[in-house]
Amino acid sequence: MIQGRPIAAVRKNRRTMVLIALIAAAPAIASYTIYYFFPPETLANYGQLLPTLPAPTLTGAAPDGTPFSLTSLAGKWVLALAAPAACDQGCVQALYATRQARTIQGREMERVVRVWFVTDAGPIDNDLLAQNPGLAVVRGDSAAWARLDIGADRIVLLDPLQNLVLAFPRAPDIKALAKDLSRLLKASRIG
Repeated sequence: MIQGRPIAAVRKNRRTMVLIALIAAAPAIASYTIYYFFPPETLANYGQLLPTLPAPTLTGAAPDGTPFSLTSLAGKWVLALAAPAACDQGCVQALYATRQARTIQGREMERVVRVWFVTDAGPIDNDLLAQNPGLAVVRGDSAAWARLDIGADRIVLLDPLQNLVLAFPRAPDIKALAKDLSRLLKASRIG
């Protein structure tokens, strides 16, 4: 006997306490085990995550001659691509994808701006511009776009602070692009 209680009762109480402690610790032990020994094979985002760096200064002029600077879009999410004025089929697909991804955002679409950096002095097709309302067209220095170092055949997403965020292929899966954009808009407290 221990202080008036039988030894069997003390052992039973200890087992009960150990069992309660194990039950309480089981979820934490299971989560650590799964996290470290069974890592996820896929990422949640579709686009390629870029190192968080400020975008280089991209300046130019709109087709009507109005000066443009990327910094004028601070506070907005920017979907940008660079292509020559003679927009080929890949360029047309990219413009369509950015338009659709922006439209899918519904009431949040005003937080997103689409920009086409025209890399040469060729004429821009007015029918293409009519198909893409709200598209900011800028004739800029192609060397500035090259400083992004992500490849000329990519669509780039910039955050409201003008940082590089994601890069998408020129012919992206529109729903996946829109889903990435939707997640960022939902999580963002800026822009």
